[in-house]
Amino acid sequence: MVKFLCPPSRWTLKNWPVLWQWTGLILASLFFTLLWNSLHMPAALLLGPMSAAIIFSVLNGRVRLSKKPFSFAQGVIGCMVAHNLSFRILGEIIKDWPIFLGGVFSVIIISNLIGWLMTRWKIFPGTTALWGAAPGAATVMTLLSESYDADIRLVAFMQYFRVICVAVIASFISQIWMASGNSGYQLPSIVWFPLIDWMSLAKTLALILVAMPISRLFHIPNGRLLLPLFSGLILQYLGYLNLTLPPLLLAFSYTMLGWNIGMRFSRPVVSYVAHSFFKVFVAIIVLIVLCGCMGALLVHFTHIDPLTAYLATSPGGSDSIAIIAASSPDRVDMAFIMAMQTVRLIAVLLSVPLITCLSHYHTQNNKKSAQQR
Repeated sequence: MVKFLCPPSRWTLKNWPVLWQWTGLILASLFFTLLWNSLHMPAALLLGPMSAAIIFSVLNGRVRLSKKPFSFAQGVIGCMVAHNLSFRILGEIIKDWPIFLGGVFSVIIISNLIGWLMTRWKIFPGTTALWGAAPGAATVMTLLSESYDADIRLVAFMQYFRVICVAVIASFISQIWMASGNSGYQLPSIVWFPLIDWMSLAKTLALILVAMPISRLFHIPNGRLLLPLFSGLILQYLGYLNLTLPPLLLAFSYTMLGWNIGMRFSRPVVSYVAHSFFKVFVAIIVLIVLCGCMGALLVHFTHIDPLTAYLATSPGGSDSIAIIAASSPDRVDMAFIMAMQTVRLIAVLLSVPLITCLSHYHTQNNKKSAQQR
């Protein structure tokens, strides 16, 4: 498995000039984007750069993305979601709140149960599985895990590999769903240079740029995505703002997100976790399948379309799911999907004390067992 995941050491980009590496990354991203698009995959603009960045990282590429472009990209995606939302979803949530909360917490319960069982069975060292199985807030869970007897490298791999698996599988299911509805279906063509309301665009960019330092100053979890989302939704509803996002701006943001995810899979990290790859993969697939079962129950009880239910119950990341939903046909209920994804993200963050207690309990039990020996 190590040889499969990590190519020979002579295959390296380490000595390439940085300019060449950036050029290669951009060309590879374009190639994979065209490849995914030729397969009629939604979110090809996300999956293409992600695929290229993974390959470059495993080959010891030295290209790195600073936080500012990624933060800006998250803000753009937040505005994109706000543009597709309306306050009618609040009425739907209140009307069917038991079902809605059931869908949110079922995903959290399933993921925590998988993490707890893996911890009990000692599949991974310490409390690694508890933190790695959390269905969202990947960066927060990775950073917190190190203080609670977890292997931070394995937690990071579990979290971000889950994001990749969810993005790829959700894209495939979305493509299958669209094809089943129309045998001649093709992804809608993109008008790359439409007429633009420059004043509205300036206001939209101002909202994103103001939200970036505020989310950092007040340490708002995932605030770079959520702050523009909720602010844009309110301002748009009140008539103060017409969110304007040209296709080129969205393409740039999808690329930044794809690169950010892919660049986390460096060669040392992949080499370290290669022996656990199969276990991680099985755990993630089980989680995705069980969450899909919850989506099937949503279809049965709420009569929403299967693709909306599947995307709503997919276990993160919310920004990737937002891109896939936006790339899917109009019959997908973006408001329902993002409402459930956002509420679950908040619930996952609120569940941190529970994970902390379980981690502490497991650590204390291990210490007692060691003393009794």
